[in-house]
Amino acid sequence: LEKSFRRCFICTNVYCIIVDVLTYVAWRLSGLPRERVFGSGTNLDSARFRFLLSERLQIAPSSCHGWIIGEHGDSSVLRCLFGHHRQSFITHIVGIDFSAYEIIKLKGYTSWAIGLSVATIVNGILRNSRNVFALSTNVNGLHGIHDDVYLSLPCVLGQNGLTHIVKQNLNQKEVSD
Repeated sequence: LEKSFRRCFICTNVYCIIVDVLTYVAWRLSGLPRERVFGSGTNLDSARFRFLLSERLQIAPSSCHGWIIGEHGDSSVLRCLFGHHRQSFITHIVGIDFSAYEIIKLKGYTSWAIGLSVATIVNGILRNSRNVFALSTNVNGLHGIHDDVYLSLPCVLGQNGLTHIVKQNLNQKEVSD
């Protein structure tokens, strides 16, 4: 496996929402360093959030700095750098969760959005862009976690995988969530 995957191993959530668990299993089975095995995590959720935020503020999505972090799915946590606006966006943020469910209800699956999200991640690796993505990564040693657990945090991604995790100043409620 080491020779097959010279760069990175990416797990994604095209058909299920357990990308964090799948990423952990892939890491354990692969024997690769933890910075080279990561999942698509909450990258798509974060992009949806920034899009909704940009519509609300009437600015470009690239000028919005917010992340959906933690476990992919219903228990994810909003991290918005516009803290004073946080409560006024709650109704818009609910649309992030329901938009995927609405697509599944109508089409039976979601594929284009996650496909584009993963393509952006792969492009970041191939171009060594060092962009920040909300990826499912091993968080052992962070935020009081002392086990090999995979959760989504903003990570800098380069040609050899994750170069570092962007430090988050989480309050106690965010850590417990």
